[in-house]
Parts: sequence; structure tokens; C-alpha cells
Amino acid sequence: MPGLTQQLAAYVAQPDFGPHEQAARAVAQTGFIDTVATMMAGSGEPVVAIMLAHAGGVRNPAEAPVPFAGLMLPAPQAALINGVAAHALDYDDVALSAHTSTVLVPAILAEGHRLDVSGADALRAYVVGYEVWAELFSRESDQYHLKGWHPTGVFGPVAAAAAVATLNRLPQEQTRQALAIAASMASGLVVNFGTMTKPLHAGRAAAAGIEAVRLSQLGLTSAPDVFEHAAGYLSALSPAGRADREGPCELGRTARILESGLSVKAYPVCYSGHRVIDGVVDIAERENILPTQVRRVRVTIGPAQASMLRNHRPQTGLEAKFSAEFAIAAALVERKVGLAQLTDSFVAREDVRGLLDKVVIDITHRPDPRDPAFSYADRVVIELQDGRSFDSGDIRFARGSAKLPLEAAALRRKFLACMATGAVPAFQGPGADTALYERIAHLETLPSLRQFFG
Repeated sequence: MPGLTQQLAAYVAQPDFGPHEQAARAVAQTGFIDTVATMMAGSGEPVVAIMLAHAGGVRNPAEAPVPFAGLMLPAPQAALINGVAAHALDYDDVALSAHTSTVLVPAILAEGHRLDVSGADALRAYVVGYEVWAELFSRESDQYHLKGWHPTGVFGPVAAAAAVATLNRLPQEQTRQALAIAASMASGLVVNFGTMTKPLHAGRAAAAGIEAVRLSQLGLTSAPDVFEHAAGYLSALSPAGRADREGPCELGRTARILESGLSVKAYPVCYSGHRVIDGVVDIAERENILPTQVRRVRVTIGPAQASMLRNHRPQTGLEAKFSAEFAIAAALVERKVGLAQLTDSFVAREDVRGLLDKVVIDITHRPDPRDPAFSYADRVVIELQDGRSFDSGDIRFARGSAKLPLEAAALRRKFLACMATGAVPAFQGPGADTALYERIAHLETLPSLRQFFG
């Protein structure tokens, strides 16, 4: 029986979704909608300006658009910048302990524009990339975040290479080489959460997928057993050396994109705190709690979640995205945690900072069997100065999660709100943002990806 590397390559070269392809593409379409929304909203962030400056005078070959900047760049550079913008606000969707769409969509849009593929081809490539990502992710039961790995940065290059190989219709051997090249491009550290480098993980992964395919096409060689070898990808990344390197490959037997799905963020902060925010807002609204009434807030989350929410006394809006204390304070003060609250000035407010010390974080070691980076359930207990206490009970799923999904109308509202936040000139004409939404919502029928941005 061929090893895992060969099995992955065979699947990417000839993917088969059985009777589930239309349903799988529908999930992928959500990923395109949410990623373009967050990309436009994040386009004005300082990290994007830095990446544009880094691109400098690079303009040729003009293969793919950076739509918010009015630029055409080589596909890897376009994917890099668009991926950074999509992840800059940490508002993009989540799956498999990572941000799958913010890697796959920029890579597919860039290479798909160069190749002039159809919208249906783009959706199919997304599903292939997701399935490869899920196959590799499923082989580890330990928590990558606790080891210091950011799964977006370490799985993203391989998944993006799979998607781009699909767009290019690479034969199996070139596909195998591309996946193995991408495996050596894997990187991303949790310690950089709350800095501009975290969105770089996503953008760099998207670009790496394209570069790996280009290098394979040029004849760059790579290991034929890169994923299953004792000195290979899965073994090197494994937190405790327990990754399954030999088990049968499930690709093509089940559609993991339908099992795990996509979780669309309701708040522009680390997903590790979303269930807690839901719990605080629900209790505060139901009991009409004022921040001055609060004596203590106890929250229970998993160890990997706590490791990501590492900024206990954030000083900036960027740091606050990775702070459980801030998320709870903002939820109590404003009863919402949105882009308006993720500013340096709001973080510095006395009423917000006065609540940080009232938050106590407890750890539960019961993992979610669907995603070991999260606890089975989170919990919030708000204790008041007058002795009353309000308990959320177990919070199993966050609003917008794959198991508690947003309705289509709510996803559309998020898209249009993000477009307004980004205020991208090219899309500020009458109905331009709505027209873009409709094109993505009907991506299956778009004849050319070069029509994607109008």
C-alpha cells in the first residue's frame, strides 16, 4: 500500500467527493464570502501597509489583483498581501484549530486569476485544500498550540499547495513534489499572537502554496515520504511524538468539510474566547448587570485556549484580541465586542481596565473530541457585590460556529458591515459592495475568476 505522501498526492491529482460535492462547495462558498469581507475590513491596518511597502516596486508579472490597493502583482505576492489583510483583524472564519479560509481563499483567488479558472473550479480547489488539511490535522490528538505551533501557519502551506495543484491540474508526481516542498515551508509560532506577525502566518502560507507548485513545475525535488517519515512533517510537528503516520488515509471516503465545517466569527478576537463572550453578554443582558456591580467573573476554558489568550493586561487593541480579561470587560461595559471596542483608546479606558483584575481563569482538561484545541465546553460565573451569582452553565458552541451557524442573512450583514469598515474606494460606489457579495454568493456560476472583483 502506498505511503501517506503518495496517497495525498493521488487524491489531489484526482479528487473525488462522491455525492457530497455540491454540499461541500456550499461550505467553501461561505469561506469565500467571509474571507473577502475580513480582507476588505482589514485592508487599512498598519500591517497591510507594511506588506505593501515590502512588495515595493514589484509589479511584474502582473498576475493577480490586490483589490483594495488597486494593484496587480505576481500571484505569490498578491496571495501574501491579501492573506495578511484577511487575518489582520482576527475576524476571519475558523476550522480545524486554525484559519483555513484565510489561507486557501487568497491562494486560490491569486492563482485562479492567473489561470483564468471558473468559480466552480475555485470552489472545488478550496474543498481539496480543506480535505488535505483535515486529513493531516486528524492524525494528531495532542494540542499544537501548547507546543507553540500555530496550525494556520504549519498546515496552511500544504493545504494551499494542494488547492493550487488542483487549479493547475498537476499530474500526481508533480503534485507529490509540491506537497513535500510546502511541508518544508511550514511555520508559525503562538508567541507571536497579538502582534503583526500572526497575520503574516496566514499570508505567508497562502504564498507558500503557490511557490511550492511553481518550484515543483520547475523540477525542484523533495522527499517521497515527507509526511510519514520518522524525520518528516507529522513527526517533527507532533507535540508528544504521537502523531499517526501509518494509519489509512481517509481522503475520498468522507467529506470532512461537512463534518467539521466553518465557524464564522461573531467577534474580531481570538476564537478561544468566543463562548465566554457569549456567556457574559447573555447574563449581563438578561440580568441587566452594570459593570460597577461586578465583584468577580470566573471563567472556565481549556489549557490551549488559555495559552492563546495570553495578554492578561493588554495595552493596545491588537494585544486585546488575545485577552480573556479584556473580552469579558468589553462585554460587561458595552455588551458587545466589536471593531469599535478593539482600539487603543477603548483598551485604556478606566472602566475597562478596572474590570481586568476581577477576572479569574480556571482550566478544564476535558477536551472537545471534535477539536482538541478547545475544551468540551466553556463556562462563566458572574458574582456581584451584593452576593448574587449567575452561572452560564456549560457553553458548548459559540454563535456562528459550524454547529450553531449564522443564517445567510447574518453572513450578508457581516459582509456589508466589513465592506463599510474597510471603506475601499473601488467598492464604495452605489451598490458596488452588494454586487460583489452577489458575485461571491453565486460563485458556482461565475465563468471566470477574473470577473470576481468586477
